[in-house]
Amino acid sequence: MATTKPGKPAHITGWILTALIAAAMTGSGIVKLIAPAGYLESVEKIGWTQDNLPTLAVIEFVCVALFLFPKTAVLGATLIVGYFGGAIATYVRIDLPDWPVPLAFGIVAWLALFLRYPALRKLTPLTR
Repeated sequence: MATTKPGKPAHITGWILTALIAAAMTGSGIVKLIAPAGYLESVEKIGWTQDNLPTLAVIEFVCVALFLFPKTAVLGATLIVGYFGGAIATYVRIDLPDWPVPLAFGIVAWLALFLRYPALRKLTPLTR
């Protein structure tokens, strides 16, 4: 994707942030598949049922896989932001104060991509 190589510190930082997002979403997907009792209570509190959890887990796994592969990383980041946008909407709908957490995850996902691919910097309003 990139026509220029990122600086080594930016590239490494981008991959570290990518790994953190991937680990968090993979862990979340695994928990959804295992569905421990305490977790089920919190999921039901926000309006989901146990039947929804496998579908949500698969969505998370697909987002992570796309995000990790360079040729599909932009699509993966876009889907991750959409997924976390749904989480934000869910939290706001039921008046939970936790909505900044998925917002931060979405921002970090794009920051990771921004650091991994300098070509993206030309497309953002943060450049000169």
